[in-house]
Amino acid sequence: MKTIFTISIFLLTTILFSQTTIAGKIIDEKGKPVAGANIFIEGTFDGTSSSEVGEFTFETNTKGNQTLVVSSLIYESSKIVIDVANAKNLTVKLRESIISLDSVVITAGILEAGDKARVSVLKPLDIVTTAGSAGNIIAALQTLPGTQTVGEDGRLFVRGGEANETQTFVDGIRVAQPYGASTLNIPARGRFSPFLFSGISFSTGGYSVEYGEALSSVLLLNTQDEPDQNKTEISLMTVGLGIGNTQKWKKSSLSVNANYINLAPYQALIPQNVDWNSPFQSLSGETVYRYNFNHGILKVYAAFDSSKFDINQENINSPDKVRVDLNNNNFYMNSSYKGVVGNNWQITSGLSYGYSNNKINLNLDTVSNDENAAHLKLKLRKSFSDRLKLSFGADYFITKFNEDFSPTSGLIFTNGYQANIAAVYSEADIFFSKNWAAKVGVRVANNAFLNEIAISPRISFAYKMAKNSQFSFAYGDFTQTPNADYVKYSKYHQFESEKASHYILNYQYNKNGKIFRAETYFKGYRKLVKFDTETAVFNSDYSNNGSGYAKGLDFFWRDGNTIKNLEYWISYSYINTERDYRNFPAQVTPNFVADHTLSIVTKYWINDLKSQVGFTHSFSTGRPYNNPNETQFMNGKTKAFNNLSFNWAYLLSQQKIMYFSISNVLATQNVFGYEYANKLNDAGVYNRKEIIPTADRFFFVGFFWTISNDKKDNQLWNL
Repeated sequence: MKTIFTISIFLLTTILFSQTTIAGKIIDEKGKPVAGANIFIEGTFDGTSSSEVGEFTFETNTKGNQTLVVSSLIYESSKIVIDVANAKNLTVKLRESIISLDSVVITAGILEAGDKARVSVLKPLDIVTTAGSAGNIIAALQTLPGTQTVGEDGRLFVRGGEANETQTFVDGIRVAQPYGASTLNIPARGRFSPFLFSGISFSTGGYSVEYGEALSSVLLLNTQDEPDQNKTEISLMTVGLGIGNTQKWKKSSLSVNANYINLAPYQALIPQNVDWNSPFQSLSGETVYRYNFNHGILKVYAAFDSSKFDINQENINSPDKVRVDLNNNNFYMNSSYKGVVGNNWQITSGLSYGYSNNKINLNLDTVSNDENAAHLKLKLRKSFSDRLKLSFGADYFITKFNEDFSPTSGLIFTNGYQANIAAVYSEADIFFSKNWAAKVGVRVANNAFLNEIAISPRISFAYKMAKNSQFSFAYGDFTQTPNADYVKYSKYHQFESEKASHYILNYQYNKNGKIFRAETYFKGYRKLVKFDTETAVFNSDYSNNGSGYAKGLDFFWRDGNTIKNLEYWISYSYINTERDYRNFPAQVTPNFVADHTLSIVTKYWINDLKSQVGFTHSFSTGRPYNNPNETQFMNGKTKAFNNLSFNWAYLLSQQKIMYFSISNVLATQNVFGYEYANKLNDAGVYNRKEIIPTADRFFFVGFFWTISNDKKDNQLWNL
């Protein structure tokens, strides 16, 4: 027993005297002590926590060089290599973690809607409850700063750019034909229903290198990742009917909806400014299938649309009206996968195909065109640390357009083109601190159709000056193939890509349901298409010598808390822009731009009436037009545009809703511009005709019924 006791004392003494003390202090980047940090030797149980003054001390049996790990809840973990024998006076500095809800986020040029948006200026509900939007995503976006209301067109015009300068993406994959077919001075409507989309990102400029072939703007629509339950939705409307169904299983789900629209009842009740032979009719449908894998989600989206109308349009140069009979068929499909592969690489891949066919009879002349478009995409992204995220990607666009024109002479004139564009890009998200961030990237595209390579650098910075406010800056170069109206004549002419550079400075304040944004920008255009004839035709003399600029200020204010049950937003835009393009003889403001634009949107919930009422007022100053009776080009200005719209949603029961809306309540006589004769009359003056809306107002009444498992869900989100 004495021997055993002696050996035990010897071993215990050896262990005690062989232990080494590790000591030091934990501080933050400002030198202040960090309390409660965990400190330990990697691979052992040797460690402790820092005191209130940041100090620590503990014993270890390890020898030589070891890795000391220091972690704290609101700081980045730190690993340092120490020599155990000389680690009695350590100072470890921790950096504040940038992974938090109030960390800086780049907002220059970006307006987001959806539950997943870090800073949401709109909600999914807003897209369809905004008075005057009638469920049209584009109409709701036109209440945001930076947009122009071009009533005779209906598409999205952003910061001095034409509508074709905005590209639309569904789940990151391009949609080549985002609008329904239309004709001169008859507004087009966006093809997509809000029914299947959970989030929207609308960029008015300075967007990521991930997106190309857009000079002015990108609109990103994200379909729902996961529906909450099985349900059926039925819509009975004065302009048609609709039905939708969602089925959810353990790992997958399917959503389908279909709509039939016929404007005959509306046109019979409201006086029309257009002579309709046959009202606008359409049959459309959408579906999304989702499958959740262990490390990702696959989504397949498909949509079709078939529409037609027949009208007699007045022509200032002819005593007889021009009959326009249009039939359009459109199909779009994409599949996308988002998940994690390899060593925590995030992968986004997808493929889309779009087809559009138009058959147009112009009196006895016939125009037929079709477009086939595809997009292939692959993107890899990895977070190398909390402060550095890298993305690498590639795109391939294929567009094939053909048009046949058959005049009464019996001849057939064929034009068209095929454009293949391959692009690669790389982008880094860098977080210098919780208050400083940058996004730096470059995109390189090879346009085989135009035989050119374009390099587009882009950079954004953001600085969080206080808990609820920050500044952002963005710069970028952008290129785009010219409009199909020009490049379809490419067998006669050689074109170049049109180019633009964006500079954006943004301030944003966000606190307790209140958002304020102020943004100033400058856009420089070059290589715009010019031609020397009244309209673009095959024998025009084309060049890429056009140029222009756009600069302005945008303001946005939203408040949902100050007044109980009231939510409202106000947006104002000022723009100064001029272009020398198309057949312009000088650099002037184009006819789709109003210098000042104001939108006021209000929504108020009345508990006693189980109702939500909303008003939207849109105002813009007059737009330029060219009066050939004057010597100065584009010297005229239309009167100001005003439109007050109203809607009312009434809950008959938890799952049944009556909905009513009317646009232009005051029946304001808006004028979008003027069409002039091409010959002088007997008095030596060019006659003119006003370009006005197809009707002074639009009204809508609908009944919406939801049948769901919980018997609580309703379509208020879809109104």
